[in-house]
Amino acid sequence: MMNNIIKIFKVLSDKNRLRILMLLTKNKLCVCELRDILGITISTVSKHLSILKDLGFIIDEKDGKWVYYSLNTASRDIILNHLLLFLQINLHDEEQIKSDLEKANRLCINEVCKM
Repeated sequence: MMNNIIKIFKVLSDKNRLRILMLLTKNKLCVCELRDILGITISTVSKHLSILKDLGFIIDEKDGKWVYYSLNTASRDIILNHLLLFLQINLHDEEQIKSDLEKANRLCINEVCKM
């Protein structure tokens, strides 16, 4: 149990992973959208997503040529669910989070993800 809690807090100690989680509280997003919002490379976004998915915070869903990521709202892990609620309550007023959410609202997937 202690090792799992240590893993969770290590995962949550990264600002970009917190930003991703907060973005996914509002909508599902693809890697390209997250790249544009966060201003980091696709490989870095993918690494963060992989870490969050491995721990059970998020899930992915293929839709046509895109893979969308969303919060794992079906999780039965009480610790993860409480932490997500804690983050939503305590980070929603952060300027960086507000800015990220505004950027997300302005994105058009067909312009962001040119495949």
